[in-house]
Amino acid sequence: MARCPWATTEPNISYHDQEWGVPVHDDRVLFEFLILEGAQAGLSWTIILKKRENYRKAFAGYRPEKIARYDRRDVERLLRDGGIVRNRLKIVATIENAKMFLAVRKEFGSFDAYLWSFVGGKPIQNRWRTMAEVPTRTAESGAMSRDLLRRGFKFVGSTICYALMQATGMVNDHLVTCPRHAELGGTRRRR
Repeated sequence: MARCPWATTEPNISYHDQEWGVPVHDDRVLFEFLILEGAQAGLSWTIILKKRENYRKAFAGYRPEKIARYDRRDVERLLRDGGIVRNRLKIVATIENAKMFLAVRKEFGSFDAYLWSFVGGKPIQNRWRTMAEVPTRTAESGAMSRDLLRRGFKFVGSTICYALMQATGMVNDHLVTCPRHAELGGTRRRR
Protein backbone atom coordinates (compact mmCIF):
# COMPACT_ATOMS: atom_id res chain seq x y z
CA MET A 1 0.00 0.00 0.00
CA ALA A 2 1.26 3.47 -0.89
CA ARG A 3 0.82 6.74 0.94
CA CYS A 4 -1.42 9.45 -0.50
CA PRO A 5 0.03 10.66 -3.82
CA TRP A 6 0.47 14.29 -2.73
CA ALA A 7 3.12 13.24 -0.19
CA THR A 8 6.11 12.51 -2.42
CA THR A 9 8.84 14.78 -1.02
CA GLU A 10 9.83 16.30 2.30
CA PRO A 11 8.45 18.02 4.26
CA ASN A 12 5.16 16.64 2.90
CA ILE A 13 6.10 13.01 3.60
CA SER A 14 6.77 13.59 7.30
CA TYR A 15 3.69 15.79 7.64
CA HIS A 16 1.52 13.15 5.94
CA ASP A 17 2.93 10.26 7.96
CA GLN A 18 2.93 11.96 11.37
CA GLU A 19 0.29 14.71 11.46
CA TRP A 20 -2.18 15.03 8.61
CA GLY A 21 -5.54 13.61 9.59
CA VAL A 22 -4.60 12.89 13.21
CA PRO A 23 -7.41 14.19 15.45
CA VAL A 24 -6.29 17.34 17.28
CA HIS A 25 -8.02 18.52 20.45
CA ASP A 26 -5.39 20.92 21.78
CA ASP A 27 -6.60 24.52 21.44
CA ARG A 28 -3.15 25.92 20.71
CA VAL A 29 -2.50 23.38 17.95
CA LEU A 30 -5.94 24.05 16.45
CA PHE A 31 -5.11 27.77 16.49
CA GLU A 32 -1.75 27.03 14.86
CA PHE A 33 -3.49 25.26 11.99
CA LEU A 34 -6.02 28.08 11.67
CA ILE A 35 -3.08 30.49 11.22
CA LEU A 36 -1.18 28.23 8.83
CA GLU A 37 -4.18 27.33 6.67
CA GLY A 38 -5.06 31.03 6.33
CA ALA A 39 -1.46 31.86 5.44
CA GLN A 40 -1.50 29.15 2.77
CA ALA A 41 -4.33 30.79 0.79
CA GLY A 42 -3.04 31.15 -2.77
CA LEU A 43 0.23 29.37 -1.99
CA SER A 44 1.41 25.77 -1.77
CA TRP A 45 1.24 23.88 1.51
CA THR A 46 4.91 22.94 1.04
CA ILE A 47 5.88 26.62 1.31
CA ILE A 48 3.96 26.93 4.58
CA LEU A 49 5.44 23.74 6.02
CA LYS A 50 8.92 25.05 5.28
CA LYS A 51 8.08 28.30 7.09
CA ARG A 52 6.27 26.63 9.99
CA GLU A 53 8.99 27.09 12.61
CA ASN A 54 9.41 30.71 11.56
CA TYR A 55 5.68 31.19 12.11
CA ARG A 56 5.97 29.66 15.57
CA LYS A 57 8.65 32.19 16.49
CA ALA A 58 7.02 35.17 14.78
CA PHE A 59 3.64 34.49 16.37
CA ALA A 60 4.66 33.87 19.99
CA GLY A 61 4.43 30.09 19.88
CA TYR A 62 0.82 30.43 18.68
CA ARG A 63 -0.26 31.90 22.03
CA PRO A 64 -3.50 33.73 21.15
CA GLU A 65 -3.44 35.78 24.37
CA LYS A 66 -0.17 37.35 23.27
CA ILE A 67 -0.99 37.66 19.55
CA ALA A 68 -4.30 39.40 20.35
CA ARG A 69 -2.26 42.24 21.89
CA TYR A 70 -0.08 42.79 18.81
CA ASP A 71 -0.18 46.38 17.59
CA ARG A 72 0.92 48.39 14.55
CA ARG A 73 4.60 47.98 15.45
CA ASP A 74 4.19 44.20 15.55
CA VAL A 75 2.52 44.25 12.14
CA GLU A 76 5.46 46.25 10.74
CA ARG A 77 7.95 43.86 12.38
CA LEU A 78 6.16 40.87 10.84
CA LEU A 79 6.10 42.52 7.41
CA ARG A 80 9.91 42.63 7.56
CA ASP A 81 10.19 38.96 8.63
CA GLY A 82 11.34 36.98 5.59
CA GLY A 83 10.62 33.73 7.41
CA ILE A 84 6.85 34.10 7.05
CA VAL A 85 4.44 35.09 4.29
CA ARG A 86 4.71 38.88 4.36
CA ASN A 87 1.16 39.75 3.45
CA ARG A 88 -0.39 42.57 5.49
CA LEU A 89 -3.94 41.21 5.17
CA LYS A 90 -2.89 37.77 6.40
CA ILE A 91 -0.85 39.19 9.29
CA VAL A 92 -3.66 41.50 10.42
CA ALA A 93 -6.13 38.61 10.03
CA THR A 94 -3.99 36.45 12.34
CA ILE A 95 -4.12 39.15 15.03
CA GLU A 96 -7.88 39.58 14.64
CA ASN A 97 -8.38 35.81 14.61
CA ALA A 98 -6.51 35.59 17.92
CA LYS A 99 -9.04 37.99 19.43
CA MET A 100 -11.95 36.03 17.98
CA PHE A 101 -10.37 32.76 19.14
CA LEU A 102 -10.36 34.07 22.73
CA ALA A 103 -14.02 35.06 22.46
CA VAL A 104 -15.00 31.63 21.10
CA ARG A 105 -13.01 29.87 23.79
CA LYS A 106 -14.76 31.94 26.45
CA GLU A 107 -18.18 31.16 24.98
CA PHE A 108 -17.67 27.42 24.38
CA GLY A 109 -15.10 26.56 27.05
CA SER A 110 -12.58 25.57 24.37
CA PHE A 111 -11.89 26.19 20.71
CA ASP A 112 -11.80 22.41 20.40
CA ALA A 113 -15.44 22.04 21.52
CA TYR A 114 -16.51 24.72 19.07
CA LEU A 115 -14.67 23.41 15.98
CA TRP A 116 -15.43 19.75 16.55
CA SER A 117 -19.16 20.54 16.91
CA PHE A 118 -19.26 20.94 13.12
CA VAL A 119 -18.52 17.21 12.71
CA GLY A 120 -20.55 15.97 15.66
CA GLY A 121 -17.48 15.58 17.88
CA LYS A 122 -15.91 12.69 15.97
CA PRO A 123 -13.95 12.33 12.72
CA ILE A 124 -15.80 11.78 9.48
CA GLN A 125 -14.32 8.63 7.92
CA ASN A 126 -14.25 9.02 4.16
CA ARG A 127 -13.41 6.19 1.76
CA TRP A 128 -11.84 7.90 -1.22
CA ARG A 129 -10.00 5.75 -3.76
CA THR A 130 -8.51 8.57 -5.85
CA MET A 131 -7.43 12.15 -5.22
CA ALA A 132 -10.04 13.26 -7.77
CA GLU A 133 -12.75 12.12 -5.34
CA VAL A 134 -11.47 14.22 -2.42
CA PRO A 135 -13.53 17.41 -2.16
CA THR A 136 -12.12 20.86 -1.48
CA ARG A 137 -15.15 21.82 0.60
CA THR A 138 -18.19 20.17 2.14
CA ALA A 139 -21.44 21.16 3.81
CA GLU A 140 -19.63 20.93 7.16
CA SER A 141 -16.76 23.18 6.08
CA GLY A 142 -19.30 25.61 4.64
CA ALA A 143 -21.17 25.75 7.95
CA MET A 144 -17.90 26.22 9.83
CA SER A 145 -16.82 28.99 7.46
CA ARG A 146 -20.11 30.86 7.72
CA ASP A 147 -20.08 30.73 11.50
CA LEU A 148 -16.42 31.78 11.79
CA LEU A 149 -17.02 34.68 9.41
CA ARG A 150 -20.12 35.72 11.35
CA ARG A 151 -17.97 35.84 14.49
CA GLY A 152 -15.41 38.09 12.78
CA PHE A 153 -12.71 35.61 11.74
CA LYS A 154 -10.78 36.31 8.53
CA PHE A 155 -9.28 33.98 5.88
CA VAL A 156 -11.72 31.22 6.82
CA GLY A 157 -13.52 30.42 3.58
CA SER A 158 -15.06 27.00 3.08
CA THR A 159 -11.96 25.62 1.30
CA ILE A 160 -9.63 26.85 4.06
CA CYS A 161 -11.96 25.36 6.67
CA TYR A 162 -11.95 22.02 4.86
CA ALA A 163 -8.14 22.04 4.77
CA LEU A 164 -8.22 22.76 8.51
CA MET A 165 -10.61 19.84 9.01
CA GLN A 166 -8.30 17.54 7.02
CA ALA A 167 -5.17 18.67 8.84
CA THR A 168 -6.67 18.27 12.31
CA GLY A 169 -8.40 14.94 11.76
CA MET A 170 -12.00 16.14 11.69
CA VAL A 171 -12.14 14.20 8.43
CA ASN A 172 -10.04 11.23 7.40
CA ASP A 173 -9.21 11.98 3.79
CA HIS A 174 -6.33 9.55 3.43
CA LEU A 175 -7.08 7.37 0.43
CA VAL A 176 -8.20 3.84 1.30
CA THR A 177 -5.00 2.59 -0.36
CA CYS A 178 -2.88 4.58 2.12
CA PRO A 179 -1.84 2.79 5.34
CA ARG A 180 -2.72 5.91 7.36
CA HIS A 181 -6.39 5.54 6.39
CA ALA A 182 -6.85 2.40 8.47
CA GLU A 183 -4.45 3.59 11.19
CA LEU A 184 -6.69 6.61 11.73
CA GLY A 185 -9.84 4.54 12.03
CA GLY A 186 -10.87 4.46 8.41
CA THR A 187 -13.06 1.41 8.73
CA ARG A 188 -16.32 3.31 9.33
CA ARG A 189 -18.21 4.98 6.52
CA ARG A 190 -18.94 8.70 6.25
CA ARG A 191 -21.85 9.61 8.49
